Amino acid sequence: MINFTGDHWPSLGNIGIALAVVAVIVGLVVWRGRRRGSNTIALDAALTIAGVWVLGAAVGAVIFTVKVFAVDWAELSGATSVWLSWPLDLPCSEFGDSSGTMLTCSGDMLSDFTVSNASLDLRLLAGSAQLCSLAFTTIPAAMLAVICFQTLRGRPFTSTVTRTLTIGAIAVLVFGVGSDLLSGIAATSGLREVFPPESEWYPWAFQLTVTPLPLIGALGLAALAAVFRQGIRLQQENEALQRETEGLV
Repeated sequence: MINFTGDHWPSLGNIGIALAVVAVIVGLVVWRGRRRGSNTIALDAALTIAGVWVLGAAVGAVIFTVKVFAVDWAELSGATSVWLSWPLDLPCSEFGDSSGTMLTCSGDMLSDFTVSNASLDLRLLAGSAQLCSLAFTTIPAAMLAVICFQTLRGRPFTSTVTRTLTIGAIAVLVFGVGSDLLSGIAATSGLREVFPPESEWYPWAFQLTVTPLPLIGALGLAALAAVFRQGIRLQQENEALQRETEGLV
């Protein structure tokens, strides 16, 4: 995910630079493919981008792992049962009855925060949530890399591709659900480590949410694996029929 915070024009400029870097990488692959007269430029570009994505995720995984043991703080991102009201000096209308454009008074759940002097258990829990989230977003790139590589080798319909899609479906479901659950558990555990039970800020309940995206993604990948298995079966039947025809001739 490309994310920048600040004024809209500088942020848009930074996003443009990041996208330009991606475009340069794709452009180099296309230029090289045209020089060689390749007819698989799209596959080459997809494989390159997927490879860079996976490499970046591997570096991120190392950073997350090292951070668990190298620092004494934990970054948490997950819904909690703690509700933060807006400050009293923030102009807002409680019932939306203002004469002009104004915010309706509200608030939000505490979800993104950092705990200093966190225990090793909390850092391990936070790191596990980050690694699950990273794995969940990297799985599509890893599968794309395998499929492109097999296709470039002239073997698009092989058991390797179907196994990749099947394993990917399981991994998307496991890491997607794990990321949702671990993020919520880690966030509430962090607050429980900070506040004593007698504090009004102590969260007595865990706010756990699982989005349908992992399930939908897993079902889609499983269906795609079935399509590839059907393609393999048809290919094998055609090859067998061709051999029989050649034998009769």
